Amino acid sequence: MKIGMVGMSRGNGHPYSFSAIINGYVESEMKKAGWQVIADYLSLQDPSEFGWDGVKVTHAWTQDINLTEQLCKTCFIPHPVHRLREMTDQVDAIIIARDDDESHYPLAWPFLEKGIPVFVDKPLSFNQKELSLLKPYLETGQLMSCSAMRYARELDLLRRQLPALGKIKLVQGTVVRSFEKYGIHLLEALFSLFPHTPISIFANEAHHQSFHMTLSDGSMWQLDALGHSFKTFHLQFWGTKKRIAVEITDHFTMFRRMLWRFIESVKSGKPVIPPQQTIDLMRLLISGAVSAREKRKVMIDEIQL
Repeated sequence: MKIGMVGMSRGNGHPYSFSAIINGYVESEMKKAGWQVIADYLSLQDPSEFGWDGVKVTHAWTQDINLTEQLCKTCFIPHPVHRLREMTDQVDAIIIARDDDESHYPLAWPFLEKGIPVFVDKPLSFNQKELSLLKPYLETGQLMSCSAMRYARELDLLRRQLPALGKIKLVQGTVVRSFEKYGIHLLEALFSLFPHTPISIFANEAHHQSFHMTLSDGSMWQLDALGHSFKTFHLQFWGTKKRIAVEITDHFTMFRRMLWRFIESVKSGKPVIPPQQTIDLMRLLISGAVSAREKRKVMIDEIQL
């Protein structure tokens, strides 16, 4: 399977992380590229944890050929591509590793039209027209988009412990940076744990972004995005019998698990995440932005797709 790695956005090292997990990497080049944090957590992994038989990132394109060549040199990618559309005839699947949602649709569309499977980094899109056009590809399994945090290792034990909590009364999540870009991490994690759908969202008055959400089972979720702060991806669960808290820190495992699922979806041609769940997450993020702007509770069904 030949995979194309597409795009680079400021402050986001996912093209390097994802390519390294699939292909392996040169540690000195990773540091030279400025991704010391990535080099640090990759260096902790056993060599057996990198790569899959018959799967390689063979092509790469970014907006800057110099960045493209550095990525290729770091992660053993043989073909730096000058023009993105050249890749449509050269790969079996692509990964769009940019996290700026406005770039996702124009980058993905030429490949989707050609029948090429596409993974899009979170968040998929805040544009309702674009989401409507992308929805059929989610439903057929040609398109996958998520935060890797839904596959976090720290959630494994939590899934087994949830029944011991009794009836869930409250869930709290705390994340660094913005709700629009980083809230999706914790929402993906929560949606992977619970079958319930969001009903409404309300932006609280606070010195940071703070929202509470009502779920179809009557429970309440609160999510706080702290902006510029120390790094945290924290979840707490209050039930009638017990409380559980977890801090999510193992990025390598969640990335590897996510990439494995994308590779499996390419092989099977079937979605690995319920398509409506991806759409509901985007509706929830859009509704949160409306609530903050209009200072009112927003029903998720107001966002039609």
